[in-house]
Amino acid sequence: MTEPIVVDSVAALRAQVRDWRQAGFRIGMVPTMGALHDGHISLVRAALERAERCIVSIFVNPKQFAPTEDLDKYPRQLASDLDRLREAGAHLAYTPGVGQMYSAGFATKISVGGPASGLETDFRPSFFDGVATVVAKLFLQAVPDCAVFGEKDYQQLCVVRQLCRDLDLPVEIVGAPTVRDPHGLAMSSRNAYLGEAELAIARKLNVILRRTASAMATGADEAGATGEAARALVSAGFEKVDYVAARESVNLGPWRRDRDGRLLAAAWLGTTRLIDNVEISST
Repeated sequence: MTEPIVVDSVAALRAQVRDWRQAGFRIGMVPTMGALHDGHISLVRAALERAERCIVSIFVNPKQFAPTEDLDKYPRQLASDLDRLREAGAHLAYTPGVGQMYSAGFATKISVGGPASGLETDFRPSFFDGVATVVAKLFLQAVPDCAVFGEKDYQQLCVVRQLCRDLDLPVEIVGAPTVRDPHGLAMSSRNAYLGEAELAIARKLNVILRRTASAMATGADEAGATGEAARALVSAGFEKVDYVAARESVNLGPWRRDRDGRLLAAAWLGTTRLIDNVEISST
């Protein structure tokens, strides 16, 4: 097992990266907010397939939380996270504090459009600006060759790819498949908030999305299919559905049958908001 180096400052991070560069190593990065689960570990392994050294950042980014969201109760468990990174073979854990990432007087943000428009933005207006700002900072601090993001947060993956294209950030963005439990529930740190009864309901989300995507791929009307999916989620026990929507896979524009698409959804169980997505095959 690799004992990961732990650093919490930009200076220490850059010093280690400089040493690795001088040794000729390719560097991969996995940005996270901690509370690591099997989904995160799959991203570390994907990074290690593409690079000799892997950096995992652990930072709960306040700029992607609205005042009404769960920043204070977001799980923080650094000791167990480091144990998981050791087992996975990560080489460095970057654990900056808020003051390191956003020093006194910090006044800059990145505003994103394109794939950031709609879906999550309709319900969390400042979310992707916060994501883009922290991801850009992490990339400028570490300058990795590649970075791995999970397809579970599919809109985020598209936004980060757009960010790198638009700002000429020299980082290859790799999308890794969603890791699911044996019942099909996408791994998420927020699953820890769910009781057994809620987990049973949550596991129906992917079932309904797959059924809907299959129907759309074989000719079902988009509006009718997505509306029926939203009603099915409520019937299954979800208390509220923010959206069930079909989009084109690359830029999240309007879905077209002759191109690969994604069916994306967000729904609530109590105070826990779950998101998921599945592929819609082209015809």
